[in-house]
Order: sequence, then structure tokens, then C-alpha cells
Amino acid sequence: MCEQTDQCQRYNNLLKEGFVSGIKKGWSGFIWMLKIIIPVSFLTALLAWSCWLNKIDFFVKPVMTLLNLPAMAALPLIIGMFSNLYGAIAAMSVLTFTNEQMTLIAIFLLIAHNLIQEGIIQARSGMHPMKATLFRLVAAVITVTLVAQFFDATALTPVTSEAPTQVSQPFVYILKSWSFVIFYLCIKIFAIIMSILILLEIMKSLGWINHIVRLLTPVLKILGLRQNVGILWVTAAVFGLSYGGAVIVEEVKEGRLTKDELEDLHLSIGINHSLIEDPSLFLALGLSAFWLWIPRLIMAMIAVRLLNLWHLVRKKRQ
Repeated sequence: MCEQTDQCQRYNNLLKEGFVSGIKKGWSGFIWMLKIIIPVSFLTALLAWSCWLNKIDFFVKPVMTLLNLPAMAALPLIIGMFSNLYGAIAAMSVLTFTNEQMTLIAIFLLIAHNLIQEGIIQARSGMHPMKATLFRLVAAVITVTLVAQFFDATALTPVTSEAPTQVSQPFVYILKSWSFVIFYLCIKIFAIIMSILILLEIMKSLGWINHIVRLLTPVLKILGLRQNVGILWVTAAVFGLSYGGAVIVEEVKEGRLTKDELEDLHLSIGINHSLIEDPSLFLALGLSAFWLWIPRLIMAMIAVRLLNLWHLVRKKRQ
């Protein structure tokens, strides 16, 4: 009886420890996000009000046309590719896009965001940063192009509100509109981030990660990955490349994985990582969960299998 009481007490302590840690990290992460979201979104609102974005249409329009997006979509895409998703979401929240356009932007950025920092992490754990970045960019372009075919073409055309008539609106009106949008967005992001980090910290505290790896073995097979990369894949899938980078680097130092296995892993997690937190951030914009999770999962599966086929062909030639 005493032993059962001790086990219950230990379980409760671990649960409490994870919960408290989740709250601390959630609050810290939320404050950090505010430092990015508020200034970036305000700057974006100013740029949209001034119509400066319309002046670079000639430069970005060909690329955006390839992605079935208006020229204004270049701003959140550039912010996301070179920094992180929070700044990109802040920009998206104050620009006028259709739901379908925001979905395509979100899919692109879920695959190809924070390319510099995450490229360095991938380089330290066994893959050339240029190759890792190129893989992600190509996968993002292909995925967005394919997904766009499922949307009504009229929903992907530029909306009239991005025309220069915006400059006629008083700045006070723009400021009030921005304040309302960003306040509502921050509330939703706070709820999402706190919930996710509390759950993740509880899982870590209770030691559930290894059990999850065993349960996900069939998923690894579907993705074309071997079981010995399971912990690394789950680390990236749950915590992302940035948060899980230290674990990935330390595991790779052990030298238990072949070059081909590392390439397969990096291609998969480069396209499809942070499966909980990153897509959930875009839910705050009212986007469909299906398009936020499924397309890049399918793309990761196809990409790894194509790479496996290339490995097989290369070995036969040797």
C-alpha cells in the first residue's frame, strides 16, 4: 500500500513539475513572440498603408505568380524564410489575403522557414546546409503549386483591397484596425502556445517520448525511414529543428547513423518538423487543419522515397 502511495506521489510530482515547467516556458515563449509580432506587424501595417509594397510588384510578381499568390505575399514569405513563423504570421494578420492565399503561404512557410538558423543546425548534424536549404525550398514550391490546384482560381486572385486606395484611409483608422487584429491574434497565440508547451513538458517529465517512438514505428516505415532514426525524427517532429537541435546534434556525434540514413532523416524533418506547434500557430488565422498538416507529410514521404530510389540507383552504378 505504501509502495502504491509512493508511486502516486512520484507521478503527481512529475506531473506538477511538467505543468509548472510548461507554464514558465509558455509564458517566456509568449513574451518572446510578442517582441517579434508587435513590431513586425506594425511595420507591415505601415508598409501596406503607404502602398510601398505595390511599387515592387514588377520584381516579385513573377515568383509569386508561380506560387499562385499576389505580389504582396512576398513580404510574409521573406520574413518567414529568413527569420521565423511568428514575424510572418504577424505580417499575414495585417495584410489582406483570402483564406486560400493564406493557406498557400502557410504551407510554404511550414516547409521553408528560418532557413539560416535551421540550416546551420542541419549542417552540424550531418547534412550540408546548402543542400538542406535547397531541398526545403524546392519541396515548398512543389507542394504549394500542387495544393493550389485544389482551390478555386478566383479565390487565389489578388484582392482589390491591396490597391493604392489604401493610402486615402486616415492613419488613425489603420492604427485602430491594427490594434484590434493584433490583440485578438495575441490572445489566440497565447492560448495555443501555453497549451502546447504544458503538454510537451508533461510528456518529457513523465518519460513518454520513448514510448511514442515505439508506437510510431509504422509511421516511420510509411515515411521511408528506419527505426534507428526514430528518436531523432520524433524530436524534430515534436520540438522542431531549433528546439530539438541539441538532441539531434548529440545523437549524431555517436556515429551510429550512415550518411544515407542522415540524408533521409534530414530531408524528412526539413520538410515535416514541429508538427504540433508550427501548424497550430496558423490555426489562429482560421486556416484548415487538413492543409496545415497533410500536404507536407505527403511531400516528406514522397521526397524520402525518391531519395531512397536515388541511393539504390547510385549503389548499383558503383
